[in-house]
Amino acid sequence: MAQFPDTIHFTGLNTPIGIEWSARNLDVIGEIPADIDGAFFRAVPDPAHAPLFGDDIALSGDGMIGKFTIRDGKVDYAIRYVETARYKAEKAARRALFGQYRNPFTDTPEAAGIDRTVANTTPVWHAGRLFMTKEDGLAYEVDPETLETRGRWDYYGALKSETFTAHPRLDPETGELFFFGYEAGGLCSTDVAYCIADRDGKLVSEQWFQQPYCSTIHDFAITERHAVFPIFPTTADLDRLRAGGPHWAHRQDLESWVAIMPRYGKVDEMRWFKGPKGVSAFHLVNAFDDGDLVHLDICLTDTNAFAFMREAGGVHRAHHEIQGGLTRWTFDLTKPGDTFESRVIGPPGDMPRLRDADQGRPYRSAWYLTVNPQGGPPLPGGPVGVAFNMMLRIEPGNGRVDAMPLGPEMAINEPVHVPASAPGKDGWLLTVVDRRTGPDSFASELWIIDGADIAKGPVARVPMPVPMRAQVHGAWVSAEQLAQGKPS
Repeated sequence: MAQFPDTIHFTGLNTPIGIEWSARNLDVIGEIPADIDGAFFRAVPDPAHAPLFGDDIALSGDGMIGKFTIRDGKVDYAIRYVETARYKAEKAARRALFGQYRNPFTDTPEAAGIDRTVANTTPVWHAGRLFMTKEDGLAYEVDPETLETRGRWDYYGALKSETFTAHPRLDPETGELFFFGYEAGGLCSTDVAYCIADRDGKLVSEQWFQQPYCSTIHDFAITERHAVFPIFPTTADLDRLRAGGPHWAHRQDLESWVAIMPRYGKVDEMRWFKGPKGVSAFHLVNAFDDGDLVHLDICLTDTNAFAFMREAGGVHRAHHEIQGGLTRWTFDLTKPGDTFESRVIGPPGDMPRLRDADQGRPYRSAWYLTVNPQGGPPLPGGPVGVAFNMMLRIEPGNGRVDAMPLGPEMAINEPVHVPASAPGKDGWLLTVVDRRTGPDSFASELWIIDGADIAKGPVARVPMPVPMRAQVHGAWVSAEQLAQGKPS
């Protein structure tokens, strides 16, 4: 195409920006808490070239890594493209070479044999290294100081999986990174690789198993004793791809599944539980052990939240018609059979954030985003085309829910959590908030929020000199961690 399409994936908050830039000593309104000392990394899909096809989607955008550096109450910002093999090939050609989302059969001949991933979904920090991930390929390592791309990461050739999840899980006590790759053996395969890297970043385990059908396993969870893989019926089909069709199509008629295994065990110890038909969840809040019970808290909906995925499967429903809620699935590992208990523990929403210290353990509170119908029509933008306009804080133990609604014509991105120095405190949340300033114009700010009292709004704001394209996921890395970064 000669220009970007006039669709939800390229307009509103999804309008391509395509500029690498940096700024120092940004204005700060309010006072930044002393606890906040480090860097907030953001994964921002932003296409460098107009797509080959008009039905392309926001998730195809080239990965950009953004970085807020916060030291002594001062804020700097920088953003650069992740120089994947795909980005470099298209940069040299000065045009798009790759076709439809995750369908290599629609690429131009020049793209043959080039790694297709755009590394645009999640920044991951582990063992002194910063990675940008997207689950259709391996991670790319990025220099945490300069944001220069160091290269594709395969654990020095030890990792055999062709893919690396966008949602690995870091154990706060052991420092181990638990991760997986689906379609690990190739396009549309049912192969899943379950992997563990030790606290020093060495790959110490890689085991493969088969899922019931080729599904988009976007997220998974760990507990102190288990690994938990939820599988939902958004499926891939190789014949459909060869015919030029979409990678994903949601199947409302298929059951969901959950696989649970000892996290240090063998995949042949995996136990499978059958879930309801047609449901979907892209993000999990947490999982934890409770004696012989395993609790899994998920952002569940009754169909796929992405229009392009559900419509490819013949499910035609408006976004506001989708039902769901924060849901707890409880598995009793002492009982035979494949059933489990389910109950709603919070309002619908997504993009959850947990304290890193609570990963895989019972937790007091968590935060996630939702759409507040009283806030007016949501802004167009984000991966699903509808932006969130309210943050929630939930205490699952007692059912308490607090809210931070935004004003009309505003949107909020997924927050990151910064721990407090004082024990027992909820810590701080950092998030980018957008506001419409005209028919086709927006302004963005970094907000810093007291995690225990989100209702009072930000304690500090940092207006940005240019609008920010919608983020997918983010990560907080402390100054102490950055100081331990590994050289290239």
